[in-house]
Amino acid sequence: MSSLLFTPYSLRGLTLRNRIVVSPMCQYSSEDGFANDWHFVHLGSRAVGGAGLILFEATAVVPEGRISPQDLGLWKDEHIAPLARITRFIDQHGAVAGIQLAHAGRKASTLRPWEGDGLVPPAQGGWTPVAPSPVRFSDSYPQPEALDEAGIARVVKAFAEAAGRAHAAGFRAVELHAAHGYLLHEFLSPLSNQRQDRYGGTFDNRVRLVREVVQAVRARWPEQLPLLVRISSTDWVEGGWTAEDSVALAKLLAQDGADLIDCSTGGIAPGVKIPAGPGYQTVFAERVRREAGVPTAAVGLIRSAFQAEHILRTEQADLVVLARELLRDPYWPLRAARELRADAKWPQQYARAKD
Repeated sequence: MSSLLFTPYSLRGLTLRNRIVVSPMCQYSSEDGFANDWHFVHLGSRAVGGAGLILFEATAVVPEGRISPQDLGLWKDEHIAPLARITRFIDQHGAVAGIQLAHAGRKASTLRPWEGDGLVPPAQGGWTPVAPSPVRFSDSYPQPEALDEAGIARVVKAFAEAAGRAHAAGFRAVELHAAHGYLLHEFLSPLSNQRQDRYGGTFDNRVRLVREVVQAVRARWPEQLPLLVRISSTDWVEGGWTAEDSVALAKLLAQDGADLIDCSTGGIAPGVKIPAGPGYQTVFAERVRREAGVPTAAVGLIRSAFQAEHILRTEQADLVVLARELLRDPYWPLRAARELRADAKWPQQYARAKD
């Protein structure tokens, strides 16, 4: 029986060589949004390692949309060339380069993880973040300003313009970050969205911004290339965003031009108890896939080849997304192919180590 994990998978006019996706993982190693040699080696090694789709880290569509001052950006044309250098290398090694476009919202202007927790003040390169409502993520985070409708329109435009730059940089897939407590998720969740206008209150109002962004990006992004959306399938908090909401949203986003829903969870509130364990989020990918009729990706503590194969064979998801496991081992796909007795092309330079 052939391995599903190493069966090609198509979205629109794009075909991935396998179902293994490198999760967008922030490296906090940029200056003024520019990619550099660290990003080249980090991302290029995952292409050499055999992954099918490599999603670049959350890349800010505006400067104030960065999580930290050291995040990648795509808010100006000058960012294109350093990214194109990396996408060319990834293409040469048989993988697909994708980018996650993001706006951190009220969780912006914060320290890098190894520098502590909390805000970066303006005197040290920080800024005042924006959000749907003037509500902090926690006491150690900055106080955000609420976006007015003109500001919301600028956000939508920024996502679309960044998508245009992404295509110019050679990306063949784009993912919109609507998860983990960042701006688009903040509008979705009633825990962070306390607006009383047409962007707050009812479900239809709270999903309006995400839908507008998807529609604007889809209009700018080439028709033959796929558009993915990462969501937090549940807030894990009573009164927050739910799995039922995610199914309803997925149906709408499919109508708007999204091709796959990347199902993560959490991030909207601090100190939440999440029942984390191997594959703990796959139930949400399975539910969205089954009830919304939309392709999904599963992410979260996926570690072994057999676990990944099981997720696909039991139709819980169409793709599997790995994060920390691919930090530990960039060549996990090559090892997984050996364990599953599947074919995987090794780089010629490494072929003598295959057997």
